[in-house]
Amino acid sequence: MDRTDDRDGRDGRELEIIVDHIVDVLMVLSEVTSNDFSSRLETSLPDEHPISALYKGINETVASLAGAQAKMLAYQRELEDKLETIARQRAAISELTTPVIEIWNGVLCMPFVGVMDSARGAEMTEAILRATIDKDAKCTIIDITGIEVMDTSTADHLIRIAKAIRLLGARCVVTGISPTIAQTIVHMGVTLDGVTTRRSLRDALQDFVRSEFLEAMGLSDESEPEPDQDPNGTGEPA
Repeated sequence: MDRTDDRDGRDGRELEIIVDHIVDVLMVLSEVTSNDFSSRLETSLPDEHPISALYKGINETVASLAGAQAKMLAYQRELEDKLETIARQRAAISELTTPVIEIWNGVLCMPFVGVMDSARGAEMTEAILRATIDKDAKCTIIDITGIEVMDTSTADHLIRIAKAIRLLGARCVVTGISPTIAQTIVHMGVTLDGVTTRRSLRDALQDFVRSEFLEAMGLSDESEPEPDQDPNGTGEPA
């Protein structure tokens, strides 16, 4: 065999080595594109060989990507934990701002406190209707003693909640209407048709207990005013 054949043989083996190593590189890169950074390139070639240097650079890059992915996953878990905490806190705040209290067997009370908007009105409606069903309530009292200012939107929410409660078969009574609120309702021209009102929570509870007693005795409560005759609980016709 002459020198040309030897050179051709060495070139052929070198090409075969290069092809094999390129295949290994492509396999690792394919795994990297699938977010798998666990594989590393290994070779028996000397450290000074160009392919060894290439392998080293690729391994360092993959290791760096693996570290970045680990940090990203840790940050994602931390973010999810914070979002879960925020969700729990929001739920707790919602329960505090829309409390439904069972003050008597079959009697629920929801106090209105603070400013009423569309979002809070929807939350309160959902809370009181769900509690009415869950507790099988006969009467639901909405106390607005804590509301200092009432606008048309708040009055509309109040009427909608009262009507929804009545559709569930429960009695709805609104208590705590202050003189200022009463004047505001009159000036706005809002009518609380179909909504029974009482001056205080105590009055509403006494009415419920009396009506339950009379019902048990087979009597009718003639003192109970019709809702549309006394919308403001003042004792005067609307």
